[in-house]
Amino acid sequence: MLTSITDGLLCCLLGKTPNAVGPLDTVDSADGFTFLEVKPGRILRIRHDVPNRPQFPQFPSEEPPAARRGAVRCRRRITLYRNGQLLIENLGSDAPNPEPNELETPDPSGIPAKDGAAAPPGKRRKRKPKKVVTVDCEKRITSCKGAHGDVVLFFIHGVGGSLDIWKEQLEFFSKLGYEVVAPDLAGHGCSSAPPVAAAYTFYALAEDMRAVFKRYAKKRNILVGHSYGVSFCTFLAHEYPELVHKVIMINGGGPTALEPSLCSIFNLPPCVLHCLSPCLAWSFLKAGFARQGAKEKQLLREGNAFNVSSFVLRATMSGQYWPEGDELYHAELAVPVLLVHGMHDKFVPIEEDQRMAEILLIAFLKVIDEGSHMVMLECPDTVNTLLHEFVLWEPD
Repeated sequence: MLTSITDGLLCCLLGKTPNAVGPLDTVDSADGFTFLEVKPGRILRIRHDVPNRPQFPQFPSEEPPAARRGAVRCRRRITLYRNGQLLIENLGSDAPNPEPNELETPDPSGIPAKDGAAAPPGKRRKRKPKKVVTVDCEKRITSCKGAHGDVVLFFIHGVGGSLDIWKEQLEFFSKLGYEVVAPDLAGHGCSSAPPVAAAYTFYALAEDMRAVFKRYAKKRNILVGHSYGVSFCTFLAHEYPELVHKVIMINGGGPTALEPSLCSIFNLPPCVLHCLSPCLAWSFLKAGFARQGAKEKQLLREGNAFNVSSFVLRATMSGQYWPEGDELYHAELAVPVLLVHGMHDKFVPIEEDQRMAEILLIAFLKVIDEGSHMVMLECPDTVNTLLHEFVLWEPD
């Protein structure tokens, strides 16, 4: 604690950014890690495991499916009105595609009509929609087994985390024969940390994830995100609907547009945040885990979680601006989604994930009673089972 305060005071006096993070020289590709330069000077550490599959007929890239097996017709009309109201109509496969109806709302009592007479009771006025979006596509949802060579699982962590929080999931799916990819966000883990705040905005980080996805994506890609990482999964699924096969959202919150809070502790200067880092770490442990014992502290250390510089933490939290990611944006997704929520999560209320399940076209919500925000560390076996069942899920 005393060291943290001293470093913070030196930061204020000298005007330097504390805890500059960069790639570790001790980590090399031989340990399963690679470094990808997404932009000049912007380098991300990536865990990329490729299983050794014998090139025999019993390991085809994809099993020959039955006729139209797993094919789902996705038809919905989404109407957005000027007051923010969202009307979602799920249309049947054989239903016509009529024009959207105007929204009828009752006139307030006592307001005179145009001719001066009082408006008759029960009369309604119609409002034209602001925007109408029609989703009409056919998705082929198939089981993704470890023996399929065209399947890749991407794992994206949230603010303050690293790819190490996915240790149990990466080992689990790698042993089953899956190809897995897990990057460190810029400034997190062993990725490079640019010294400018603009490097940590949502759009800057999203472009990093786009570069990683384009580098390793195959025919069927499954995105797994935690907390802030869920937003990048949604972004990729929206940008590449034909390549993203399924999405898994772990404690990601509701389908709301991102906007940084003006009254947040993360708006304090980096040197002040550096002084408060022990308190922030304790608060994260208190809110992120259902229990706060030696085991949970060890999990945080092994997962390299909440171990970023105060400058990166402040810039990442302040850069969470994504106005496009509203309910309409999420309602347009036609990809199957599994929502995993830790019941004791103090960062994300369960009502937010419930709202997400209502907005998404194909969604399943699973609640883990013993888990909190860091549920993949607390209950790895339960999380791995849920994820694997969803990966293998195929509609009749």
